[in-house]
Amino acid sequence: MTKKVANQLIDSLAQNGVKRIYAVTGDSLNEVNEAVRVDKRIEWIHVRHEETGAYAAGAEAQLTGNLACCAGSSGPGHVHLINGLYDAHRSEAPVIAIASTMPSVEFGMKYFQETNTIKLFDDCSYYNEVATTPEQFPRMLHSALQTAISRRGVTVIGLPGDLAKAEAVDSSSPIPCYPIASSICPNKDELLKLASLLNSNNRITLFCGIGCKNAHSEVVTLSEMLKAPIVYTFKSKMEIQYDNPNEVGMTGLLGMPSGYFSMHEADVLLMLGTDFPYSAFLPNNVKIVQIDINASRLGRRATLEMGLCGDIKSTLQALFPLLQTKEDDAFLQKQLKRYTKVKNALSEYIEKKGAENLIHPEYVMSVINKLASDESIFTVDTGMTCVWGARYLQATKNRSMLGSFNHGSMANALPQSIGAALAFPHREVIALCGDGGISMTLGDLQTIAQYKLPIKVVVFNNRALGMVKLEMEVDGLPDCQTDMVNPDFEKVAQAMGIQSFTVTDPLKVEETLKEAFDATGPVLISIFTDPNALAMPPIVDYKEMIGFAQSMYKLMVNGRTQEVLDTINSNYKHLEEIL
Repeated sequence: MTKKVANQLIDSLAQNGVKRIYAVTGDSLNEVNEAVRVDKRIEWIHVRHEETGAYAAGAEAQLTGNLACCAGSSGPGHVHLINGLYDAHRSEAPVIAIASTMPSVEFGMKYFQETNTIKLFDDCSYYNEVATTPEQFPRMLHSALQTAISRRGVTVIGLPGDLAKAEAVDSSSPIPCYPIASSICPNKDELLKLASLLNSNNRITLFCGIGCKNAHSEVVTLSEMLKAPIVYTFKSKMEIQYDNPNEVGMTGLLGMPSGYFSMHEADVLLMLGTDFPYSAFLPNNVKIVQIDINASRLGRRATLEMGLCGDIKSTLQALFPLLQTKEDDAFLQKQLKRYTKVKNALSEYIEKKGAENLIHPEYVMSVINKLASDESIFTVDTGMTCVWGARYLQATKNRSMLGSFNHGSMANALPQSIGAALAFPHREVIALCGDGGISMTLGDLQTIAQYKLPIKVVVFNNRALGMVKLEMEVDGLPDCQTDMVNPDFEKVAQAMGIQSFTVTDPLKVEETLKEAFDATGPVLISIFTDPNALAMPPIVDYKEMIGFAQSMYKLMVNGRTQEVLDTINSNYKHLEEIL
Protein backbone atom coordinates (compact mmCIF):
# COMPACT_ATOMS: atom_id res chain seq x y z
CA MET A 1 0.00 0.00 0.00
CA THR A 2 1.26 3.49 -0.86
CA LYS A 3 2.55 5.41 2.11
CA LYS A 4 0.99 8.84 2.49
CA VAL A 5 2.62 11.92 3.97
CA ALA A 6 0.23 11.61 6.93
CA ASN A 7 1.57 8.10 7.59
CA GLN A 8 5.11 9.40 7.31
CA LEU A 9 4.27 12.06 9.89
CA ILE A 10 2.90 9.57 12.41
CA ASP A 11 5.78 7.14 11.87
CA SER A 12 8.31 9.88 12.58
CA LEU A 13 6.42 11.17 15.63
CA ALA A 14 6.21 7.65 17.08
CA GLN A 15 9.92 7.01 16.50
CA ASN A 16 10.70 10.19 18.40
CA GLY A 17 8.71 9.24 21.47
CA VAL A 18 5.37 10.97 20.93
CA LYS A 19 2.70 8.98 22.78
CA ARG A 20 -0.45 10.91 21.92
CA ILE A 21 -1.84 13.76 19.83
CA TYR A 22 -4.25 16.16 21.52
CA ALA A 23 -6.66 17.46 18.91
CA VAL A 24 -10.16 17.95 17.54
CA THR A 25 -10.33 16.13 14.23
CA GLY A 26 -11.90 17.60 11.12
CA ASP A 27 -11.51 18.33 7.38
CA SER A 28 -7.81 18.96 6.67
CA LEU A 29 -6.76 16.92 9.71
CA ASN A 30 -8.71 13.78 8.87
CA GLU A 31 -5.86 12.05 7.02
CA VAL A 32 -3.65 12.47 10.10
CA ASN A 33 -6.42 11.03 12.25
CA GLU A 34 -6.66 8.03 9.95
CA ALA A 35 -2.90 7.51 10.04
CA VAL A 36 -3.05 7.43 13.85
CA ARG A 37 -5.87 4.86 13.74
CA VAL A 38 -3.93 2.59 11.40
CA ASP A 39 -0.51 2.96 13.07
CA LYS A 40 -1.74 2.32 16.66
CA ARG A 41 1.50 3.46 18.33
CA ILE A 42 0.07 6.91 19.08
CA GLU A 43 -3.22 7.65 20.84
CA TRP A 44 -5.54 10.36 19.55
CA ILE A 45 -6.95 12.33 22.49
CA HIS A 46 -10.21 13.98 21.47
CA VAL A 47 -10.30 17.19 23.49
CA ARG A 48 -13.30 19.52 23.28
CA HIS A 49 -11.25 22.62 22.53
CA GLU A 50 -7.89 22.88 20.80
CA GLU A 51 -6.56 25.25 23.47
CA THR A 52 -7.05 22.44 25.97
CA GLY A 53 -5.04 20.17 23.68
CA ALA A 54 -2.14 22.61 23.53
CA TYR A 55 -2.11 23.03 27.32
CA ALA A 56 -2.31 19.26 27.82
CA ALA A 57 0.62 18.69 25.45
CA GLY A 58 2.62 21.37 27.24
CA ALA A 59 1.91 19.76 30.60
CA GLU A 60 2.97 16.34 29.36
CA ALA A 61 6.20 17.75 27.93
CA GLN A 62 7.05 19.66 31.12
CA LEU A 63 6.44 16.66 33.37
CA THR A 64 8.17 14.02 31.25
CA GLY A 65 10.81 16.12 29.51
CA ASN A 66 9.84 14.32 26.29
CA LEU A 67 8.34 15.55 23.05
CA ALA A 68 4.56 16.05 23.06
CA CYS A 69 2.17 16.86 20.24
CA CYS A 70 -1.05 18.73 19.59
CA ALA A 71 -2.88 19.51 16.37
CA GLY A 72 -5.49 21.84 14.97
CA SER A 73 -7.48 21.67 11.76
CA SER A 74 -7.64 24.36 9.12
CA GLY A 75 -8.14 27.98 10.18
CA PRO A 76 -10.12 28.26 13.43
CA GLY A 77 -8.92 24.85 14.61
CA HIS A 78 -5.24 25.74 14.70
CA VAL A 79 -5.95 29.33 15.77
CA HIS A 80 -7.38 27.87 18.99
CA LEU A 81 -4.00 26.30 19.76
CA ILE A 82 -2.19 29.56 20.15
CA ASN A 83 -2.77 30.40 23.84
CA GLY A 84 -1.65 26.96 24.99
CA LEU A 85 1.35 27.10 22.65
CA TYR A 86 2.41 30.45 24.07
CA ASP A 87 2.32 28.89 27.52
CA ALA A 88 4.28 25.82 26.41
CA HIS A 89 6.89 27.93 24.64
CA ARG A 90 7.44 30.23 27.61
CA SER A 91 7.64 27.14 29.86
CA GLU A 92 10.38 25.62 27.68
CA ALA A 93 8.23 22.59 26.88
CA PRO A 94 9.23 20.58 23.79
CA VAL A 95 5.94 20.57 21.85
CA ILE A 96 5.31 20.10 18.15
CA ALA A 97 2.05 21.49 16.79
CA ILE A 98 0.54 20.19 13.57
CA ALA A 99 -1.35 23.09 11.99
CA SER A 100 -3.26 21.62 9.09
CA THR A 101 -4.39 24.07 6.45
CA MET A 102 -6.62 24.43 3.43
CA PRO A 103 -5.37 22.96 0.09
CA SER A 104 -2.00 24.37 -0.98
CA VAL A 105 -3.32 25.30 -4.43
CA GLU A 106 -5.59 27.84 -2.72
CA PHE A 107 -2.85 29.65 -0.79
CA GLY A 108 -3.13 33.41 -1.11
CA MET A 109 -6.64 33.31 -2.57
CA LYS A 110 -8.63 34.18 0.58
CA TYR A 111 -9.96 30.64 0.60
CA PHE A 112 -12.41 29.33 3.21
CA GLN A 113 -10.70 29.20 6.65
CA GLU A 114 -7.42 30.54 5.26
CA THR A 115 -4.86 31.82 7.78
CA ASN A 116 -1.21 32.69 7.50
CA THR A 117 0.32 30.18 9.88
CA ILE A 118 3.79 31.70 9.56
CA LYS A 119 2.58 35.04 10.91
CA LEU A 120 0.21 33.42 13.38
CA PHE A 121 2.71 31.23 15.24
CA ASP A 122 5.92 33.17 14.69
CA ASP A 123 6.04 34.71 18.19
CA CYS A 124 5.47 31.47 20.08
CA SER A 125 7.76 29.01 18.31
CA TYR A 126 11.40 28.32 17.46
CA TYR A 127 10.60 26.65 14.14
CA ASN A 128 7.54 27.48 12.06
CA GLU A 129 7.20 26.42 8.44
CA VAL A 130 4.57 25.24 5.95
CA ALA A 131 5.33 22.25 3.77
CA THR A 132 3.80 22.22 0.30
CA THR A 133 5.47 19.24 -1.42
CA PRO A 134 6.17 15.63 -0.40
CA GLU A 135 9.86 16.25 -1.07
CA GLN A 136 9.98 19.07 1.48
CA PHE A 137 8.02 17.44 4.21
CA PRO A 138 10.36 14.84 5.78
CA ARG A 139 13.26 17.28 6.13
CA MET A 140 11.00 20.02 7.50
CA LEU A 141 9.50 17.59 9.96
CA HIS A 142 12.91 16.45 11.13
CA SER A 143 14.01 20.07 11.59
CA ALA A 144 10.87 20.80 13.61
CA LEU A 145 11.36 17.75 15.83
CA GLN A 146 15.06 18.34 16.37
CA THR A 147 14.47 22.02 17.19
CA ALA A 148 11.74 21.24 19.74
CA ILE A 149 13.96 18.68 21.45
CA SER A 150 17.22 20.64 21.40
CA ARG A 151 15.91 24.14 22.13
CA ARG A 152 13.14 23.06 24.51
CA GLY A 153 10.22 24.92 23.03
CA VAL A 154 7.42 24.91 20.48
CA THR A 155 7.76 24.11 16.80
CA VAL A 156 4.99 24.27 14.22
CA ILE A 157 4.52 22.39 10.95
CA GLY A 158 1.88 23.70 8.57
CA LEU A 159 0.38 20.71 6.79
CA PRO A 160 -2.07 21.36 3.92
CA GLY A 161 -4.84 18.80 3.65
CA ASP A 162 -3.88 17.86 0.08
CA LEU A 163 -0.27 17.25 1.13
CA ALA A 164 -1.34 14.97 4.00
CA LYS A 165 -3.00 12.60 1.51
CA ALA A 166 -0.20 12.79 -1.06
CA GLU A 167 2.23 9.93 -1.66
CA ALA A 168 5.24 10.22 0.62
CA VAL A 169 8.78 10.58 -0.66
CA ASP A 170 11.66 8.89 1.13
CA SER A 171 14.27 11.24 2.51
CA SER A 172 17.90 10.92 3.45
CA SER A 173 17.18 12.88 6.63
CA PRO A 174 17.32 10.64 9.71
CA ILE A 175 13.97 9.99 11.34
CA PRO A 176 15.20 9.66 14.95
CA CYS A 177 16.28 12.96 16.49
CA TYR A 178 19.28 13.50 18.67
CA PRO A 179 18.70 14.29 22.35
CA ILE A 180 20.84 16.78 24.23
CA ALA A 181 22.56 15.68 27.43
CA SER A 182 25.43 18.07 27.94
CA SER A 183 26.72 19.99 30.94
CA ILE A 184 27.95 23.58 30.89
CA CYS A 185 30.30 25.05 33.47
CA PRO A 186 31.93 28.49 33.78
CA ASN A 187 35.70 28.61 33.34
CA LYS A 188 38.11 28.34 36.26
CA ASP A 189 38.85 32.07 36.43
CA GLU A 190 35.16 32.91 36.72
CA LEU A 191 34.70 30.33 39.45
CA LEU A 192 37.69 31.65 41.39
CA LYS A 193 36.32 35.20 41.21
CA LEU A 194 32.90 34.01 42.39
CA ALA A 195 34.43 32.01 45.23
CA SER A 196 36.41 35.06 46.35
CA LEU A 197 33.23 37.13 46.45
CA LEU A 198 31.32 34.51 48.43
CA ASN A 199 34.20 33.83 50.82
CA SER A 200 34.54 37.53 51.67
CA ASN A 201 30.86 38.17 52.49
CA ASN A 202 28.77 36.78 55.34
CA ARG A 203 25.22 37.80 54.44
CA ILE A 204 24.46 35.73 51.35
CA THR A 205 21.04 34.66 50.05
CA LEU A 206 20.35 32.04 47.38
CA PHE A 207 17.45 32.73 45.00
CA CYS A 208 16.59 29.53 43.15
CA GLY A 209 14.54 28.95 40.00
CA ILE A 210 13.49 25.97 37.92
CA GLY A 211 17.06 25.74 36.63
CA CYS A 212 17.87 24.12 39.99
CA LYS A 213 15.49 21.25 39.21
CA ASN A 214 18.21 18.58 39.10
CA ALA A 215 20.49 20.23 41.64
CA HIS A 216 18.52 20.02 44.89
CA SER A 217 21.28 18.42 46.93
CA GLU A 218 23.89 20.82 45.56
CA VAL A 219 21.74 23.84 46.47
CA VAL A 220 21.22 22.58 50.03
CA THR A 221 24.94 21.85 50.38
CA LEU A 222 25.83 25.35 49.17
CA SER A 223 23.37 26.84 51.64
CA GLU A 224 24.94 24.91 54.50
CA MET A 225 28.45 25.96 53.50
CA LEU A 226 27.55 29.65 53.14
CA LYS A 227 24.95 29.73 55.96
CA ALA A 228 22.64 31.23 53.36
CA PRO A 229 18.82 31.32 53.42
CA ILE A 230 17.15 29.91 50.31
CA VAL A 231 14.40 31.81 48.52
CA TYR A 232 12.70 30.25 45.48
CA THR A 233 10.30 31.02 42.67
CA PHE A 234 6.81 29.51 42.56
CA LYS A 235 7.77 27.41 39.54
CA SER A 236 10.63 25.82 41.47
CA LYS A 237 8.80 25.38 44.81
CA MET A 238 8.36 21.62 44.45
CA GLU A 239 11.99 21.23 43.39
CA ILE A 240 13.57 23.27 46.21
CA GLN A 241 11.37 23.33 49.32
CA TYR A 242 11.47 19.69 50.43
CA ASP A 243 14.17 18.39 52.82
CA ASN A 244 15.57 21.89 52.99
CA PRO A 245 16.29 23.26 56.49
CA ASN A 246 17.26 26.73 55.24
CA GLU A 247 14.34 27.59 52.94
CA VAL A 248 12.51 30.81 53.81
CA GLY A 249 9.74 30.81 51.22
CA MET A 250 9.05 32.80 48.10
CA THR A 251 9.26 36.43 47.10
CA GLY A 252 7.26 38.23 44.42
CA LEU A 253 3.55 38.88 44.21
CA LEU A 254 2.72 35.51 45.74
CA GLY A 255 5.56 35.48 48.21
CA MET A 256 6.21 36.14 51.86
CA PRO A 257 8.04 38.86 53.82
CA SER A 258 10.68 36.33 54.86
CA GLY A 259 11.64 35.69 51.24
CA TYR A 260 11.59 39.37 50.35
CA PHE A 261 13.72 40.56 53.28
CA SER A 262 16.20 37.68 52.94
CA MET A 263 17.05 39.06 49.52
CA HIS A 264 17.00 42.77 50.44
CA GLU A 265 19.04 42.45 53.63
CA ALA A 266 21.81 40.41 52.03
CA ASP A 267 25.22 41.64 50.93
CA VAL A 268 25.24 39.15 48.03
CA LEU A 269 22.28 37.67 46.21
CA LEU A 270 23.12 34.55 44.23
CA MET A 271 20.47 33.92 41.55
CA LEU A 272 20.57 30.28 40.47
CA GLY A 273 18.68 29.16 37.37
CA THR A 274 15.99 31.82 37.53
CA ASP A 275 14.78 34.42 35.06
CA PHE A 276 12.46 35.94 37.68
CA PRO A 277 10.34 38.50 35.78
CA TYR A 278 9.34 40.82 38.63
CA SER A 279 12.35 43.10 38.79
CA ALA A 280 10.55 45.37 41.29
CA PHE A 281 11.07 42.65 43.91
CA LEU A 282 14.83 42.41 43.29
CA PRO A 283 17.11 44.51 45.54
CA ASN A 284 18.94 47.54 44.18
CA ASN A 285 21.75 47.91 46.72
CA VAL A 286 22.96 44.32 46.84
CA LYS A 287 25.70 42.62 44.83
CA ILE A 288 23.88 40.25 42.51
CA VAL A 289 25.44 37.22 40.83
CA GLN A 290 23.39 35.30 38.28
CA ILE A 291 24.14 31.81 36.99
CA ASP A 292 22.04 30.46 34.12
CA ILE A 293 22.48 27.90 31.37
CA ASN A 294 21.04 30.43 28.91
CA ALA A 295 23.51 33.30 28.71
CA SER A 296 20.95 35.59 27.03
CA ARG A 297 19.14 35.87 30.37
CA LEU A 298 22.12 37.21 32.29
CA GLY A 299 21.58 40.75 33.52
CA ARG A 300 18.26 41.45 31.84
CA ARG A 301 16.40 41.82 35.17
CA ALA A 302 19.02 43.50 37.36
CA THR A 303 22.48 45.02 37.30
CA LEU A 304 24.94 42.22 38.02
CA GLU A 305 28.21 42.01 39.87
CA MET A 306 28.87 38.82 37.91
CA GLY A 307 27.03 36.81 35.26
CA LEU A 308 28.06 33.21 34.62
CA CYS A 309 26.81 30.76 32.00
CA GLY A 310 26.44 27.22 33.27
CA ASP A 311 24.00 24.58 34.43
CA ILE A 312 23.49 24.78 38.18
CA LYS A 313 24.50 21.24 39.10
CA SER A 314 27.83 21.25 37.25
CA THR A 315 28.65 24.81 38.29
CA LEU A 316 28.07 24.24 41.99
CA GLN A 317 29.99 20.98 41.97
CA ALA A 318 32.96 22.79 40.46
CA LEU A 319 32.58 25.68 42.91
CA PHE A 320 32.51 23.66 46.15
CA PRO A 321 36.28 22.98 46.41
CA LEU A 322 36.95 26.73 46.15
CA LEU A 323 34.64 27.77 49.00
CA GLN A 324 35.34 28.20 52.68
CA THR A 325 32.63 26.87 54.99
CA LYS A 326 31.32 29.71 57.14
CA GLU A 327 30.78 29.57 60.90
CA ASP A 328 28.72 32.73 61.39
CA ASP A 329 25.03 31.89 60.87
CA ALA A 330 23.48 35.03 62.43
CA PHE A 331 22.02 36.24 59.13
CA LEU A 332 20.55 32.83 58.36
CA GLN A 333 19.01 32.46 61.82
CA LYS A 334 17.44 35.92 61.59
CA GLN A 335 15.69 35.02 58.34
CA LEU A 336 14.59 31.59 59.59
CA LYS A 337 13.08 33.25 62.68
CA ARG A 338 11.18 35.69 60.44
CA TYR A 339 9.96 32.78 58.30
CA THR A 340 8.61 31.02 61.39
CA LYS A 341 6.69 34.16 62.33
CA VAL A 342 5.20 34.39 58.83
CA LYS A 343 4.10 30.76 58.88
CA ASN A 344 2.47 31.24 62.27
CA ALA A 345 0.52 34.22 60.94
CA LEU A 346 -0.64 32.25 57.90
CA SER A 347 -1.81 29.39 60.11
CA GLU A 348 -4.48 31.59 61.72
CA TYR A 349 -6.56 31.40 58.55
CA ILE A 350 -6.33 27.62 58.71
CA GLU A 351 -7.45 27.42 62.33
CA LYS A 352 -10.51 29.66 61.94
CA LYS A 353 -11.76 27.80 58.80
CA GLY A 354 -14.44 30.39 57.92
CA ALA A 355 -18.23 30.33 57.92
CA GLU A 356 -21.15 29.00 55.86
CA ASN A 357 -20.54 29.89 52.18
CA LEU A 358 -17.46 31.85 53.32
CA ILE A 359 -14.92 29.09 53.81
CA HIS A 360 -11.34 30.30 54.11
CA PRO A 361 -9.54 29.24 50.92
CA GLU A 362 -6.34 29.02 52.95
CA TYR A 363 -7.96 26.32 55.07
CA VAL A 364 -9.16 24.44 51.99
CA MET A 365 -5.68 24.41 50.49
CA SER A 366 -4.15 23.25 53.76
CA VAL A 367 -6.55 20.30 53.84
CA ILE A 368 -5.68 19.44 50.23
CA ASN A 369 -2.02 19.53 51.19
CA LYS A 370 -2.73 17.21 54.12
CA LEU A 371 -4.76 14.66 52.14
CA ALA A 372 -2.79 14.62 48.88
CA SER A 373 -0.26 11.85 48.38
CA ASP A 374 3.48 12.46 48.42
CA GLU A 375 3.52 11.83 44.65
CA SER A 376 0.63 14.08 43.66
CA ILE A 377 0.69 16.30 40.60
CA PHE A 378 -1.01 19.64 41.23
CA THR A 379 -2.18 21.96 38.48
CA VAL A 380 -3.10 25.46 39.64
CA ASP A 381 -5.11 28.14 37.89
CA THR A 382 -3.71 31.64 37.60
CA GLY A 383 -5.25 34.01 40.14
CA MET A 384 -6.13 33.57 43.79
CA THR A 385 -5.97 29.77 43.55
CA CYS A 386 -2.33 30.18 42.56
CA VAL A 387 -1.72 32.26 45.69
CA TRP A 388 -3.18 29.69 48.06
CA GLY A 389 -1.22 26.93 46.33
CA ALA A 390 2.01 28.91 46.64
CA ARG A 391 1.52 29.45 50.36
CA TYR A 392 -0.12 26.26 51.62
CA LEU A 393 0.94 23.37 49.39
CA GLN A 394 4.13 21.80 50.67
CA ALA A 395 6.72 20.05 48.57
CA THR A 396 7.85 16.48 48.90
CA LYS A 397 10.58 14.82 46.90
CA ASN A 398 8.07 13.39 44.42
CA ARG A 399 5.32 16.01 44.18
CA SER A 400 4.98 18.15 41.06
CA MET A 401 3.17 21.39 40.32
CA LEU A 402 2.19 22.99 37.03
CA GLY A 403 0.72 26.39 36.34
CA SER A 404 0.81 29.13 33.76
CA PHE A 405 3.78 30.57 35.59
CA ASN A 406 5.29 32.55 32.73
CA HIS A 407 2.38 33.21 30.39
CA GLY A 408 -0.08 33.89 33.23
CA SER A 409 -3.20 32.68 31.45
CA MET A 410 -6.52 31.90 33.06
CA ALA A 411 -8.06 28.45 32.71
CA ASN A 412 -4.86 26.40 32.56
CA ALA A 413 -5.38 23.98 35.46
CA LEU A 414 -8.05 21.71 33.98
CA PRO A 415 -6.31 21.29 30.58
CA GLN A 416 -2.93 20.69 32.18
CA SER A 417 -4.41 18.05 34.46
CA ILE A 418 -5.51 16.08 31.38
CA GLY A 419 -1.95 15.91 30.04
CA ALA A 420 -0.62 15.05 33.49
CA ALA A 421 -3.12 12.23 34.05
CA LEU A 422 -2.45 10.66 30.66
CA ALA A 423 1.32 10.87 31.07
CA PHE A 424 1.25 9.49 34.64
CA PRO A 425 -1.82 7.27 35.03
CA HIS A 426 -0.65 5.88 38.38
CA ARG A 427 -0.07 9.24 40.08
CA GLU A 428 -2.74 11.30 41.81
CA VAL A 429 -3.61 14.41 39.77
CA ILE A 430 -5.40 17.32 41.45
CA ALA A 431 -6.65 20.27 39.38
CA LEU A 432 -7.01 23.37 41.55
CA CYS A 433 -9.38 25.61 39.62
CA GLY A 434 -10.84 29.03 40.17
CA ASP A 435 -14.48 29.43 39.24
CA GLY A 436 -13.42 31.92 36.57
CA GLY A 437 -10.92 29.49 35.13
CA ILE A 438 -13.12 26.41 35.05
CA SER A 439 -15.95 28.43 33.50
CA MET A 440 -13.74 28.89 30.44
CA THR A 441 -13.03 25.17 30.05
CA LEU A 442 -16.18 23.43 31.26
CA GLY A 443 -16.48 21.48 28.02
CA ASP A 444 -13.32 19.53 28.69
CA LEU A 445 -14.77 18.03 31.84
CA GLN A 446 -16.28 15.74 29.22
CA THR A 447 -12.79 14.83 28.00
CA ILE A 448 -11.94 13.77 31.55
CA ALA A 449 -15.13 11.71 31.69
CA GLN A 450 -14.66 10.17 28.23
CA TYR A 451 -11.16 8.90 28.99
CA LYS A 452 -12.04 8.02 32.59
CA LEU A 453 -9.16 10.07 33.95
CA PRO A 454 -9.14 9.91 37.77
CA ILE A 455 -8.52 13.64 38.14
CA LYS A 456 -9.78 15.38 41.27
CA VAL A 457 -11.08 18.80 40.21
CA VAL A 458 -11.33 21.20 43.15
CA VAL A 459 -13.18 24.43 42.34
CA PHE A 460 -12.48 27.41 44.61
CA ASN A 461 -15.94 28.84 44.10
CA ASN A 462 -15.68 32.40 45.44
CA ARG A 463 -18.19 33.79 42.93
CA ALA A 464 -15.68 36.41 41.81
CA LEU A 465 -12.57 37.10 39.77
CA GLY A 466 -10.64 37.42 43.01
CA MET A 467 -7.23 38.49 41.73
CA VAL A 468 -8.74 41.14 39.46
CA LYS A 469 -10.79 42.42 42.39
CA LEU A 470 -7.61 42.81 44.45
CA GLU A 471 -5.80 44.52 41.57
CA MET A 472 -8.59 47.09 41.30
CA GLU A 473 -8.66 47.72 45.04
CA VAL A 474 -4.94 48.43 45.39
CA ASP A 475 -5.28 50.85 42.45
CA GLY A 476 -7.96 52.74 44.38
CA LEU A 477 -10.82 51.46 42.22
CA PRO A 478 -14.02 49.90 43.56
CA ASP A 479 -14.28 46.44 42.06
CA CYS A 480 -16.62 46.35 39.09
CA GLN A 481 -17.69 43.46 36.86
CA THR A 482 -15.68 40.96 38.89
CA ASP A 483 -18.69 39.07 40.23
CA MET A 484 -19.35 35.59 38.82
CA VAL A 485 -22.88 34.22 38.46
CA ASN A 486 -21.95 30.55 38.30
CA PRO A 487 -23.84 27.45 37.34
CA ASP A 488 -24.17 24.63 39.82
CA PHE A 489 -20.81 23.01 39.08
CA GLU A 490 -21.86 19.85 40.91
CA LYS A 491 -24.83 19.35 38.60
CA VAL A 492 -22.80 20.21 35.51
CA ALA A 493 -20.24 17.54 36.39
CA GLN A 494 -22.95 15.02 37.22
CA ALA A 495 -24.52 15.62 33.81
CA MET A 496 -21.19 14.63 32.28
CA GLY A 497 -21.00 11.44 34.32
CA ILE A 498 -18.52 12.72 36.92
CA GLN A 499 -19.05 12.15 40.63
CA SER A 500 -19.33 15.54 42.30
CA PHE A 501 -19.88 17.40 45.56
CA THR A 502 -20.71 20.89 46.77
CA VAL A 503 -19.32 22.11 50.10
CA THR A 504 -20.69 25.20 51.84
CA ASP A 505 -19.93 24.28 55.47
CA PRO A 506 -16.28 24.55 56.58
CA LEU A 507 -16.81 21.60 58.91
CA LYS A 508 -17.55 19.41 55.87
CA VAL A 509 -14.42 20.31 53.90
CA GLU A 510 -12.05 17.63 55.12
CA GLU A 511 -14.45 14.69 55.09
CA THR A 512 -15.71 15.59 51.61
CA LEU A 513 -12.23 16.02 50.16
CA LYS A 514 -11.14 12.73 51.71
CA GLU A 515 -14.09 10.91 50.14
CA ALA A 516 -13.32 12.53 46.80
CA PHE A 517 -9.61 11.77 46.88
CA ASP A 518 -10.29 8.15 47.86
CA ALA A 519 -12.63 7.64 44.88
CA THR A 520 -11.24 5.71 41.92
CA GLY A 521 -12.56 7.85 39.08
CA PRO A 522 -12.84 11.55 38.26
CA VAL A 523 -14.44 13.77 40.90
CA LEU A 524 -15.37 17.46 41.03
CA ILE A 525 -15.68 19.29 44.35
CA SER A 526 -17.12 22.81 44.34
CA ILE A 527 -16.20 24.63 47.56
CA PHE A 528 -17.84 27.95 48.41
CA THR A 529 -14.88 30.06 49.56
CA ASP A 530 -14.83 33.59 50.90
CA PRO A 531 -14.86 36.12 48.00
CA ASN A 532 -13.31 38.76 50.26
CA ALA A 533 -10.21 36.72 51.08
CA LEU A 534 -7.22 38.77 49.93
CA ALA A 535 -3.66 37.74 49.28
CA MET A 536 -1.38 40.62 50.07
CA PRO A 537 2.13 40.66 48.55
CA PRO A 538 5.06 40.54 50.99
CA ILE A 539 5.52 44.30 50.83
CA VAL A 540 2.74 46.83 50.27
CA ASP A 541 3.94 50.33 49.43
CA TYR A 542 2.34 53.59 50.51
CA LYS A 543 0.64 54.08 47.14
CA GLU A 544 -1.05 50.68 47.38
CA MET A 545 -2.17 51.36 50.96
CA ILE A 546 -3.77 54.63 49.86
CA GLY A 547 -5.34 52.90 46.87
CA PHE A 548 -6.85 50.20 49.05
CA ALA A 549 -8.25 52.80 51.45
CA GLN A 550 -9.68 54.80 48.54
CA SER A 551 -11.41 51.79 47.07
CA MET A 552 -12.96 50.94 50.45
CA TYR A 553 -14.20 54.53 50.77
CA LYS A 554 -15.72 54.46 47.27
CA LEU A 555 -17.54 51.23 48.11
CA MET A 556 -19.02 52.83 51.23
CA VAL A 557 -20.10 55.97 49.34
CA ASN A 558 -21.88 53.74 46.84
CA GLY A 559 -23.81 51.91 49.55
CA ARG A 560 -21.55 48.85 49.76
CA THR A 561 -20.51 49.30 53.40
CA GLN A 562 -21.17 45.66 54.23
CA GLU A 563 -18.60 44.56 51.62
CA VAL A 564 -16.02 46.81 53.29
CA LEU A 565 -16.76 45.27 56.68
CA ASP A 566 -16.63 41.77 55.20
CA THR A 567 -13.27 42.49 53.56
CA ILE A 568 -11.76 43.84 56.76
CA ASN A 569 -13.18 40.97 58.80
CA SER A 570 -11.86 38.37 56.35
CA ASN A 571 -8.37 39.83 56.21
CA TYR A 572 -7.79 41.44 59.59
CA LYS A 573 -4.41 39.74 60.03
CA HIS A 574 -3.02 40.97 56.72
CA LEU A 575 -4.37 44.47 57.31
CA GLU A 576 -2.93 44.50 60.83
CA GLU A 577 0.52 43.67 59.47
CA ILE A 578 0.27 46.37 56.77
CA LEU A 579 -1.01 49.14 59.01
